[in-house]
Amino acid sequence: MRGPTGGQVSDSSRQQAMSDFLRPQAPLANVVGFGHGVKWSDGRPTGEEAVLVFVTQKVPESMLPERDVIPRQMDDGTPTDVIAVGHVSAQRQPRQQPRRASEQDTQYRSDGSVAEQLSQLSRPLLEELREMGTLEPQLLRRRLRPAPAGISVGNVRVTAGTLGSVVYDFLPGATTDPPGPGLGVPGKFYILSNNHVLADSNRAQLGSPIVQPGVFDGGQDPADRIATLDRFITIQFAPQIPPAQHNNVVDAALGKVEFEDATRQQYFSGAPRAWRRRANVAVGDLVKKTGRTTNISFGRIIAVDATIDVNYGTAGTARFKDQILTTNISAGGDSGSLVTSLDNVAVGLLFAGSSVVTVANHIENVRALLRVEIAEQLA
Repeated sequence: MRGPTGGQVSDSSRQQAMSDFLRPQAPLANVVGFGHGVKWSDGRPTGEEAVLVFVTQKVPESMLPERDVIPRQMDDGTPTDVIAVGHVSAQRQPRQQPRRASEQDTQYRSDGSVAEQLSQLSRPLLEELREMGTLEPQLLRRRLRPAPAGISVGNVRVTAGTLGSVVYDFLPGATTDPPGPGLGVPGKFYILSNNHVLADSNRAQLGSPIVQPGVFDGGQDPADRIATLDRFITIQFAPQIPPAQHNNVVDAALGKVEFEDATRQQYFSGAPRAWRRRANVAVGDLVKKTGRTTNISFGRIIAVDATIDVNYGTAGTARFKDQILTTNISAGGDSGSLVTSLDNVAVGLLFAGSSVVTVANHIENVRALLRVEIAEQLA
């Protein structure tokens, strides 16, 4: 099911999509984003490049006002395809256990549509996983030192998310732009996760404690403190800032950690061996992640440059650009998981999703904005 290698919405199509689908005044009904992918027919990918329009749910054209009907193609001739993605939200552990799926949630999986196909693609793809036996639901919610990637973590102000990886500052002697591996020994080490996991969606103070496991999983400060909040990329939220003015590309933060307290090893998978440049991430690529809630899971990339609105609860709604969308590989509490290729090359940082899709930042953007190294070598 590999689609176009790399690829992105053309500038003209992007401008049209922003003005027509996500216009500041009266956006189209149910539309939450768009991106580049392949067109689907009868529930299967055709391989034909298309602008994917993401909606919370599909509604028959006959029931929509004419102004809310998505055109069959963009002005430059690129076809469109409407994909029901449900309600996309940031995925730290809810304060209450998630409700049972409603009939509306279930229909995304059972109506023979694109969503059903996407859901099936997110099932485990490697036969050797069967040798691992049944994974314990609590396996990644316990205290571990050194803490591996994929395990429960969080600021003391939040419930719980996932530790994505151990990273370190760009080193002196780097020559690439952004700087690549340099010379010498790293002076500081950090745990990498989401802003909404380590910094409480901009609200936590620098230096505030981070515990492992997260508070929801029994972590307490100071007994379980593993790190302190060092820095984060601020998220712009609506209604404080209109979505059309948002420049969000990552939901990412760092906690300073002692070298002996955490490890780059991903639970089940080993350490990331490289990171992948954005231009080399392609529709159809197989990916995996290890996360606090759903353990290890596998899926496919369905869009590589998505613009999508994400619900952060009381913090507001944030519009993110240049995002990776995959089939559903996550649930609440998996936020912060490192998304990799099947051979452990870092691809993205998971931060949001729904019952149908998962959303991740390009790891190249995370690396450049936080100015950290994710691995010793480049992909």
